[in-house]
Amino acid sequence: MFEALSEKLNGVFRKLGDKGRLTEKDVDAALREVRMALLEADVNFRVARDFVASIRQRALDDDVLKSLTPGQQVVKITNEELTAILTGGSHRLEQGPRAPTVILLAGLNGSGKTTAAAKLARHLKQAGQTPLLIAADLQRPAAIDQLETLGRQVEVEVFARRDTQDTLTVAKEGVRRATEAGAVWAIVDTAGRFQIDEELMDELQDARDAVSPLETLLVVDAMTGQDAVSVAEEFNKRIGLTGLILTKMDGDARGGAALSITQVTEVPIKFIGTGERMDALEQFYPDRLASRILGMGDMLTLIEKAQDNFDEQQALDLERKIQQATFDLDDFLGQLQALKKMGPLSQVMEMIPGFASVKSRMGSEELDEGNLKKVEAIIYSMTPQERNRPDIIGGSRRRRIARGSGTTPQDVNQLLNQFRQMQKMMKQMTSGKGRQNLMKMLGG
Repeated sequence: MFEALSEKLNGVFRKLGDKGRLTEKDVDAALREVRMALLEADVNFRVARDFVASIRQRALDDDVLKSLTPGQQVVKITNEELTAILTGGSHRLEQGPRAPTVILLAGLNGSGKTTAAAKLARHLKQAGQTPLLIAADLQRPAAIDQLETLGRQVEVEVFARRDTQDTLTVAKEGVRRATEAGAVWAIVDTAGRFQIDEELMDELQDARDAVSPLETLLVVDAMTGQDAVSVAEEFNKRIGLTGLILTKMDGDARGGAALSITQVTEVPIKFIGTGERMDALEQFYPDRLASRILGMGDMLTLIEKAQDNFDEQQALDLERKIQQATFDLDDFLGQLQALKKMGPLSQVMEMIPGFASVKSRMGSEELDEGNLKKVEAIIYSMTPQERNRPDIIGGSRRRRIARGSGTTPQDVNQLLNQFRQMQKMMKQMTSGKGRQNLMKMLGG
């Protein structure tokens, strides 16, 4: 997510960090690169222009240029301005005074609307609130079947009628069923089209008037770039949107839609889809996403994911091992396997502050989940003593481990180097100085 943009921005800020003092010329040269990176990421040109102008105005302040850490100050300013362009209105779902609160989902075909409905239902259920899904997409073949299948996966009731083609009847009866079932939320999955047309908009307006949703959310495909922004503008004009769900964020290396859509449409992003799995839906926090884009990580989201997947005692044991420098290859493998439950490894790792630089040295292909099988094979081919004390692994041991795991000595060496980097990074993060540096980087 935002990989290309993050790498370019981090490259620019590394150059600034290498300079003891900054001049106006240094700032202008850096911001030209920032602007080009944003435009290449398909960010709306007006948004990119205004963003860079705001940073320049603040960065050229005498207090910044003459500070002992001007490069860090510019990064802090960029983080704040990036958060500002991602912010717009309430990014949380609004709940009505009486249950059920109706959520109307709209979108074009192919945006992932039906899947987003099921993910949203799961998200609300995980929060302890009972949702009900309403299959009001009567246009697309097998839309009802798809929603029912997804509903079973997330263990949420789906209301459907196969004996009618009247969307309004299904929507109203579905909300009535949600009331009877004591559901807190009624999520209405409406029909989409391959393009915006009058028939689609008229149908959505009628559905909105029939069920009076408190939340009208548009599901848009982030991979379509500025087309997603145009679609959101049109839907907002016709039916009035309260929020957006950006899907396929994991497949969009550019990410320009996310950085432009709220500024252009004034509609807040409420959720982002980060994968195909039913748990791959994240509540949107502007400050957290800004930090991830700038390589500062996102510890709060990481902690929330960990709480859902890690046993508390395991977490305490891991912290103790890291602090006592007894973190070994068995622990390393165990944590990698546990991280798999939290989503793709590359996405999870980028939430760790400072990991961007480690990732650039390791290479993104080494974070591919398919590579985990190779890691498992190598570690399982080691003796308990070698897993506990990797420093004893010399040339002959590497060759034996490689033969036993079906890999090469170079693969074994590469794994050991990665382990040492991870071990060093974890020690730095748990040290007092490491925590101070992290807070300093994030502006206190």
